[in-house]
Order: sequence, then structure tokens, then C-alpha cells
Amino acid sequence: MSQPLTKPNNSLTSKPSPLCAFLFLIILCILGFYAVHYPPRNPQNDLLFHQIFLSSANNNTISSYLRSLTSHPHLAGTKPSLETTHYVKTHFKNLGLETHTVPFKTLLSYPLRASVSLHFDNGTVLNLPLNEIGISSYAPSGLVQPYHAYSPSGTTQGDVVFVNKGTEDDYRALEVMGVNVSGCIVIVKKGGSLSRGAAVEIAEKKGALGVLMYAEGDVSRGSFRFGVERGTVMKGVGDPLTPGWAGVEDGERLELEDNKVLDRFPGIPSLPLTFESAQVILESLGGPEAPQKWRDSSRSKLSRVGPGQVMVNFIYQGEKKLATIHNVFAVIRGSVEPDRYVLLGNHRDAWTYGAVDPNSGTAALLDIARRYALLMRKGWNPRRTIIFCSWDAEEFGMIGSTEWVEQNLVNLGAKAVAYLNVDCAVQGPGFFAGATPQLDDLIFEVTKKVKDPDSDVATIYDKWTTMNRISNIDRLSGVDSDFAPFLHHAGVSSVDIYYGRDFPVYHTAFDSFNWMINFADPFFWRHVAVAGVWGLLGLHLADDPVLPLNYLSYAKQLQEHKDVLSSFVDGSMSLTPLDASIQELASAAKRANDEAKRLMEQGFTDDLLVLKVRALNDRLMLAERGFLDTDGIKGREWFKHLIYGPRRNHGSKLEFFPGISDAIAESTKLSQRDGQAAIRHEIWRVARAIRRAAVALKGELT
Repeated sequence: MSQPLTKPNNSLTSKPSPLCAFLFLIILCILGFYAVHYPPRNPQNDLLFHQIFLSSANNNTISSYLRSLTSHPHLAGTKPSLETTHYVKTHFKNLGLETHTVPFKTLLSYPLRASVSLHFDNGTVLNLPLNEIGISSYAPSGLVQPYHAYSPSGTTQGDVVFVNKGTEDDYRALEVMGVNVSGCIVIVKKGGSLSRGAAVEIAEKKGALGVLMYAEGDVSRGSFRFGVERGTVMKGVGDPLTPGWAGVEDGERLELEDNKVLDRFPGIPSLPLTFESAQVILESLGGPEAPQKWRDSSRSKLSRVGPGQVMVNFIYQGEKKLATIHNVFAVIRGSVEPDRYVLLGNHRDAWTYGAVDPNSGTAALLDIARRYALLMRKGWNPRRTIIFCSWDAEEFGMIGSTEWVEQNLVNLGAKAVAYLNVDCAVQGPGFFAGATPQLDDLIFEVTKKVKDPDSDVATIYDKWTTMNRISNIDRLSGVDSDFAPFLHHAGVSSVDIYYGRDFPVYHTAFDSFNWMINFADPFFWRHVAVAGVWGLLGLHLADDPVLPLNYLSYAKQLQEHKDVLSSFVDGSMSLTPLDASIQELASAAKRANDEAKRLMEQGFTDDLLVLKVRALNDRLMLAERGFLDTDGIKGREWFKHLIYGPRRNHGSKLEFFPGISDAIAESTKLSQRDGQAAIRHEIWRVARAIRRAAVALKGELT
């Protein structure tokens, strides 16, 4: 402790100034605050609360939440959507949680009418059914007709060409066959890593007049021939009228005709079809024979790729209009560090009933809130603030979460510990996780504590390891859920978890409560498992004295990324800048881990140690922000993260370092000198980003 201020005997020593005395009192106040409000936490109590959290799971409760949430369709911006908003808000309030709603006014897109008719050489005209058929006995009515949000209105007629999954490789295969899609309508089989928007974008570049798209499901898992996959085809995320800022009620908006807005939308119309309607078109095509690998389904009637023998008349009319969306929040204030935020988020809106997407996640979120409220009644209060986030309008392009992140960017950048996302919580069997690498160890630890729902004795970790030989955690480069604005724009460490993949009723009218209990999770034990992992992650991040963020895992992952990158670049291209920066991050990570171990061993008996823990946690929290670059990814500047983010080249196998991936793809269009210079520049940008993260982790000025 500091020595008391006394009058010195040395007459040459100056008397302390009033300012110094004032600052000293401030320091004493801070230390006193933490001594009182940051008492040593008993690890046994934390363990007890974790056990209570896990033991208070109730599959029947989660089932009842999901049944209520899926009682009717609730497309964002519609009146039924307000009912689910009210349901979630009321649930949080009834638990005694501090609850509020944040509205935004954004541009959404809805269908007016559509038709697709086949015109045969003999003069026969056949109108294809576009709406889902035969669901009246399976689910209630009141659905929006199948459509692609933000598709332009248009009427077009032309020959049809099947382009498989619509990738650049597929179009090159057609060129080899002598087939040119320019001036034609293309039909695409949805699948693989290509998004529907990317498929339409590529088709437009190839000169197609319009796009018809169908999905081929797995009949054994309840796929229905007449289901139609709705979805958005807008580029990017967030409200197109407020790019980079929040769409508040009376805020600035671009005009719909602004080039920045128009660039977000495709230039050609598109429409989803049922599998059966698509087969009617496919079996009518002429032209060259389709490659065998394009005819990979016993149910497919594809024989030739077109064009010839049939023409399609395709009409779509839609409207884009301003609509109010609502994000709902519940807050549990931290008792020690209320200005540090752990966020658990899931979107609420759905194209139809949304039993899997997204309300399996919403039901799990509501149950975690219920169990956290139970812990509070038993004396628990989190060290840091926990925020439950129920997003709106995710299906249109992560609009609700993006607008909120843009509105709160500064506070999130300074105070957000992590964002834990769950979207389609339960799609089927098998646990999957995606995360930024510093969270890997925590995910492994938590999954060892939660029982696997499909085993009598194994934990999720045990089953996960058995299925995959290793516990594989994906990285979050895709722009496919609400973690995107948090990670790619704000640089917040993120997690995304779920059970099962590629469920066959995705975005169709058959994504209902009945499908869930018949095919995905009859007894809701998978829901319980996801909620268990999600909730324990939140408890650790909110309560652990030292944040459980291990950047040695990040450094190791970056080294692996660098090794993969070396096979994509010319041998003359030096990766030394990346090597050096990764080593610097590894060194900083080891120092941080050693410091964390020392502090935990020393406990919190010394007030100064409390401040050291706070300072270390800030460095662990802020290091992820170092990977952001203010200039963003070239051509997609809103995306700031240089390690994980979307690539312009949809066919690239490099699923990280998006700027480098794009530069490699673009280099083929440049001279060798200019192409190498562009790649080299992007390598240096990534190296500088990694070094920024290392410097932030060290917490020292250079």
C-alpha cells in the first residue's frame, strides 16, 4: 500500500499539489470499490450453480415454448410477427428480467404475384404450381407464397438451361458442351456452399434472363416433394437503405434508386420451385446429355441440359417497402463488472412456421433465461452483464442484428466479451460448433459436462470425438447467421452451435412443430443438450474471474491457415510477414496465459491484483478487435475482419484470409507483376492485423 502523505523533513521537497492528492483519493476509492464489490469468488459455488443449471433442464418446457412460437407463420414485418415479439418479451418480463424492445425501420421485400408456364414446340402450354400443395392436414394455412426476397420484378421468356448448382465450374462444363446460357432462363439445383444470392449473381454475369431454383431433400427425413425453399437474394447484410448506420425511425436513408442500394439487389428475377415442378422442366429439356455426376439422384428426371424443346414464360412481381422490425432484449446486470457484456443471441423471425429455423434456438434461449432466473432466486448473480438478444428480420439478411450492432458499435467494441449465437438449434443428429479459435478450449470443456442426447452415458464431447475422430470446430467465415455483424464488423469473439445439418424442410412450409417431433427431436433432448452447452458457455464467460480465452489456440490455427495458404501462392511469394506476426501472437498468448495462471494462484486478497485481472481481461477481450481493418475487405468494405469473412470468389477453397483469397482470384486478370503485387499487399495487411492483435494482447505501447 502507498505510504501516508506526511510533511517531509527535507525542505527542498515540494508539497503535494491538490491535483495529486485528488488523484490519490480516486485511486483509493477504486481500490475500495473492488475490495468490497469484487470479493473472492468461491469456485465451489460456481460449480454448484452450474450443476443446478444443468439439472433444471426440462424437455417438456422447451417443447411448450416451441409449440407456442410455431403456432402460426411469423415473417418479419407482418402482424403475426408482432405476436411472437410479444410472446418473447412477456416471457422475459415474467421471469423478472429487465426487458426492453428496440425497433428499426428497414426495407423489406414481399411478393405480389408470380407464374411460371412451359411452352412446348407443339403449342401446348403448362402452368406450373408454385405454392406448396397438400399441407392443409400437416400445418395451418396463412403462408406467404414462395419467393426470393429482393428479387426484381420482371417478365421474361426464353429457352431453359440446367446449370447444376450454378457454380463457375458448372458454367465452364456447359461451355465445353457448347451450351451458352446468355439469353436463357437457367434452372439451378440448390446445394453445396453456394448461396442462392451468389447463384443468381453468377447467372446474371453469364447473361441469363432469370433463375429458377429448386432444392432436393432427403425423403427418409421427411422431405416433401411440394416444399419450396424461400430465401433472400440480397447481397451483404443489414438494411440496404442505411449501409453502415442504424435504420432508426427518423434517421437518414438512401433513396431506393441510389446506386449503392441498387448494387445490393440482383438485376434479374428469380423464383423458387418445388422439386416436382422442377422435374417437369428438366424432363422436357433438349440439348446435350447431362454429365452423370449432375444426375446424382434416383428421383431426378434430368437427362439433357438444354436448351431446346421447351420455353418458359416467367413472371414475378414483388414490392419493397419500409417496415418496422423489433429486437427484444433481456438483461441480467453484472454484480461486479456491469460494463462487460456477454451476449446470447438468436433470431425470431421465420419464412414460415420456423420450428427448426429459428425457433428451436428461440425455445432454447427462453429456457436458458428461465434457468438463469432460477439461479438468481438461489443467490447467483453474474460477475459480468448477460444480455439475451432476440433478433428480427434475420431471414432478409441479418437485418435486426446488423442495425443494432451498427447503432452500438463503440460500446460493443469497448465492452463486449463474446457473442454466443444459436440459430437452427436442432436440425437432426450430431453436434456441430463454429467459433473464433480463442474459444475452442472453453467449448471442449463445456461439452465434456453435458450429456449427449443420443447416448445413455456419453457426453457430447465423447460422441463428438467418436463421430469425427477429433472434435472439429468450424470457423465463422460464412455470412449465414447473426454472428456476422458481431465478428465481421465489430470484431467480437463469437460462437455458433447447433445439432444436425442440412435439414430437408429448410425454409419450407413443412418446417413445423410436427416435423420436429416426427423427424428431428421427438423428445426434445437435443434441445436440452444445445441449451446446456449454450448456457454453460454463458456462465463461464460471465463468471470466470479470468476470461477463458486462449489465444495460443488462435496462433496455432493461424499457423495452419498459413500452411494451407502456401499451397495457393507461387513459391516466390514470401509468407515471412505472416510467420513473424503469428509468432508474435503466440508469444503474447503464452505471456497472457502465464499471467492468468499466476493471478489465479495468488487469488484476490490484494486489491491491486483485482485491477491486474481486470486489465488482463480487457486485453483478452480486445485482442480480437486487432484483426479488424478500417478499410475492410476490398469491394466489401463493411466486412472488416481480415482473418474470417466472405470471399468474392465463391469457388475458392481458401476459407479464411478473404482479402488474400480475392487477390489470388483477381490476379489471373492482371499482369504477373500487378497480380503478385496485389497478393503481396493483402498478405501484408493480414500480417499487420495479426500483429495488432498481438500488441493488444500484450497491452503495451510499442
